[in-house]
Amino acid sequence: MPSEDAASSSLEELGLTEYESKCFVALTRISQGTAKEISRISDIPRSRVYDTVDRLHRQGLVDIQQSDPRVYRAVSKDEAFAKLLQDYNAAIEAADTALDQIEPAETQEDKGVWAIANADHVSDRVETLLDDAEDRIHFVIADETTLKRPCLDRLAAASDRGVQVIVEVPSESVQDRVHRTVPDARVKVVTELQDTEKVVQKWPGQLILVDQQAVLASGVEDSELPDVEEETAMWSHGRDHGFAAWMPELLEDRIAGEPSD
Repeated sequence: MPSEDAASSSLEELGLTEYESKCFVALTRISQGTAKEISRISDIPRSRVYDTVDRLHRQGLVDIQQSDPRVYRAVSKDEAFAKLLQDYNAAIEAADTALDQIEPAETQEDKGVWAIANADHVSDRVETLLDDAEDRIHFVIADETTLKRPCLDRLAAASDRGVQVIVEVPSESVQDRVHRTVPDARVKVVTELQDTEKVVQKWPGQLILVDQQAVLASGVEDSELPDVEEETAMWSHGRDHGFAAWMPELLEDRIAGEPSD
């Protein structure tokens, strides 16, 4: 009974119990049946069939004929899937609502230095930091491949809401990219950024300081795929340790006067 077992397992993944899935599969094999017949086909004890099909009935998956003995019939496959999907979506909405109502506990999760080992997760964290900026963003770009469009859009959004945006870039072409999207940003070309060197197979990618508190520093390296770079990062929020305490001091005086145009 490989196909029946596979069908039962799939229904369990959709939220049915083992007995519920086996009873439903048994009823799809016959047009209708009694508890005795369902028990024989599904290998479920007859005493357990009654409460199991009653639950399926309450879920809208089984119809019951009030005869003696009772006769049961599964709803159509399309109707069953529609009902399971409806219940699944309702459960997700209920969980979403419940989680929104949970009071956040006071934790130390933002303290310390956190590692990010995936390029997509680095981008997500950068975008979150930029979205949360309230006063000032200092962005140093050593590897222009790390400067993605979503990041530019968030820099522009931050600038529009009054956040001071300072960007250091390795070339005039990158400066133009930033100015086109974030015209009010102070963008300075620092050619020394083109000459960064590898450290343990990685070289500097991007460095971000937000509101003198949140810091992210990334490194890039060649991947096994041709012409593809991988990015990893360390980030922190607050000044409870050396990494976060030093970065504002090191970046504070890097740009003096007006940016080059």
